[in-house]
Amino acid sequence: MTDTAPDLDRLRGAAPPRNHDARTIAALTSNPGCARRGVMDAAGVDKDAVARELGFPAPFGQSQFAITRGNAFEAQVKADGCAELLTLLRDRLGLDVPEVAYDDLEVVAGNEGRELRHSRTRRLLGRALETGEGTLFDHPLLRLEIAGRPAYLEPDVIAFQLAGRLHVVEIKSFAVVDGQAEPEQVAAAARQSAVYVLALRRLVTELGHDPGRVSHEVFLVCPENFSNRPSATPLDVRPQLAVLERQLARLTRVDAILAELPADLTFEPGEALAESVRAVEARYAPECMAGCEMALFCRDEARACGETGALGRSVRDDLGGVDTIGTALGLADGSLTPSDDLAETAEQLRAAARLRAEALSGALSGALSGAA
Repeated sequence: MTDTAPDLDRLRGAAPPRNHDARTIAALTSNPGCARRGVMDAAGVDKDAVARELGFPAPFGQSQFAITRGNAFEAQVKADGCAELLTLLRDRLGLDVPEVAYDDLEVVAGNEGRELRHSRTRRLLGRALETGEGTLFDHPLLRLEIAGRPAYLEPDVIAFQLAGRLHVVEIKSFAVVDGQAEPEQVAAAARQSAVYVLALRRLVTELGHDPGRVSHEVFLVCPENFSNRPSATPLDVRPQLAVLERQLARLTRVDAILAELPADLTFEPGEALAESVRAVEARYAPECMAGCEMALFCRDEARACGETGALGRSVRDDLGGVDTIGTALGLADGSLTPSDDLAETAEQLRAAARLRAEALSGALSGALSGAA
């Protein structure tokens, strides 16, 4: 593999690299053809800071109240070596959890360096798989290959070993009321957990063990009803794992994208930032608004260029190789002559335009008849 690390460091500039989390990977895999997102994520660029510098701050994010509540709930569940979590696993789920050992992997001897933390994660999880020692591993730092580049993954989860198998424990602050939670929130938690399961399976494989020793069943811990009392629910993430692996395989390799970019390109703040961002091709669709910090900037760019993707992925896919709305309208009214590869698309556009004209003509005739 081409050594792209110097190029990625240059793109990021003086800013420290940002670790991936499950949300960033889920957003990246939902739009595997976006070179802009792929390069910025591979370089560890702070996309939120770039978007704000460009005047297009991200359209989403948690409120400070929600963040504070989530942190307080997580601290409660993890207090005293995860005592409350163990009670849940033993009493509520009926798991036979033996004597417990708890390891916090967030900091190693006062050092938060990624290589050191990842090395310790490998060592402790390897020992647990070999000997069965260790039960709870908090904040393991994992790596997952994204578009041909290893990316650090900062999961805010616990790896829980039971009977020789590792389970992911995901702590969320949304409430489970009368045994039910918001389906969208549960689906998002399942997608995030699938990322962590996959990263753990890759690590277990590197250590020479069967990836099946990482369970597809994760434990979702949420507040129960309207209190802060935690509840735990098993969650099967096999469908999300299948989608994730398929989408990761479709991502364009980062070294192939970098080879097409100017040698002096950088995303450092400054007058040239907007030009630098536009130098990397984006693949905007309205769905990006839900998960990408650059969505507002890319939407503005797509609208200014009249890109078909601004109307939605389904429209862009249906139009095939027609990249702009102007080209689509020209093919529909016959003012543009299609190339051989667009002949069928042009024929369909002309048919659609004819049907629209007939429908409008009929509606107008009916309105005039009614008025008479």
